[in-house]
Amino acid sequence: MIAIGNFFFRYRNFLFIFLYLALFIPSPQIFRESEFGVNYYLYPLVIGLFITILGQLIRGVAISLAYIVRGGLNKKVHADDLVTEGFFNHGRNPLYVGNILMLVGVGILMNSVIFMCIFIPLFLFIYQAIVLAEENFLRGKFGKQFDEYCARVNRWWINFSGIHKTINSMAFNGKRWLIKEYNTQTVWMLGIVVILLYYYPQLTDGDTVLRDRIGITALVVLAAYYVIIRYLKKSGKWKA
Repeated sequence: MIAIGNFFFRYRNFLFIFLYLALFIPSPQIFRESEFGVNYYLYPLVIGLFITILGQLIRGVAISLAYIVRGGLNKKVHADDLVTEGFFNHGRNPLYVGNILMLVGVGILMNSVIFMCIFIPLFLFIYQAIVLAEENFLRGKFGKQFDEYCARVNRWWINFSGIHKTINSMAFNGKRWLIKEYNTQTVWMLGIVVILLYYYPQLTDGDTVLRDRIGITALVVLAAYYVIIRYLKKSGKWKA
């Protein structure tokens, strides 16, 4: 598993592209009109949006409180410090948990049996392997300090008890969230817009003209968001 994790760590950025494309594979529906009535679409819509937004918020809070370098070194697992404060005091992998929730949410939003039953388990297996590879590195570098951290904080389960105290006791750096996440956020929000407009015609009463106008407007807004945040980052006006 550690060897598998080290392999996928090198290519994990491509993993999301693959999984996003897999969302659009034709699939049987989780929620069907025959079982849930004419408003069946509200179930995947509400549940999916809630879960995927929760995932992004968990990532946002984690990054805003205490940032952990995720890129490794030369595409290999690496860490200069053992980050245990902020959200990492409540769960060892809040960023990965956020990623999982984001993908589970959009899978439900797509109402896709294939994505939820095949690709989500595959994604979980790969993430487990990556985490084991990271833990192997951290244990080798930080030894007893890391073991004590593992004994105190769960690998996957986030303990929300006392999270408000953690947030109030630390400086919340929202700019860092935007600077570090604008690429992910833009792709994520674009995906949600596409799903809502083209897979939920009920939202526009089947009016394709209105759908396309909203889509173009959303595309312009997201493009402007991307360009502005990228400019603020590259110009040094915003620093993490």
